[in-house]
Amino acid sequence: MSRIGKKPVSVPENVEISIEGSVLKAKGPKGELAVPFEPEYVSFEKNENELVVTRANDTKPARARHGLYRSLAANAVQGVAEGFSKTLEIKGVGYRVALKGTTLEFNLGYSHPIKFPLPESLTCDFKKENPNILTISGIDKQLVGQVTANIRALRKPEPYKGKGIRYIDEHVVRKAGKSAAKK
Repeated sequence: MSRIGKKPVSVPENVEISIEGSVLKAKGPKGELAVPFEPEYVSFEKNENELVVTRANDTKPARARHGLYRSLAANAVQGVAEGFSKTLEIKGVGYRVALKGTTLEFNLGYSHPIKFPLPESLTCDFKKENPNILTISGIDKQLVGQVTANIRALRKPEPYKGKGIRYIDEHVVRKAGKSAAKK
């Protein structure tokens, strides 16, 4: 049995869960999310303040999806209750970012600025003391992670000077340059 799948998902009081056909809907103070699932493999049972995922049978596809749908449901519940956020840092001389409407405009050492449209459901905040630290936040964990990964891919951190876009808690392994190799 899946260790993740058999854990019940605790549902806060301010979150409403409804199961309509093959869609699990979570509604909370931050918004509303829908998680489609396959009823031939798993089913959801809502008790007082927890959600339990049960397998329909013991086949390999059902076992594979058991933990998956439990994690998706837990992410939806946490997203509508608290939300998710990821923080990126831009390092480099002349590297900067500005929010213009719903588009992020990056200057990353290329010959042109890069315009990155933000999805409507996400927000971007900058630190006042350092405008090169931006926080992407929203209720959908997958969307927040994918958008921050796409922003990081615009200019990955390089190992010699450490310039580029990185996650705030990311450690970039630095390499010695040519001068260190001569010694």
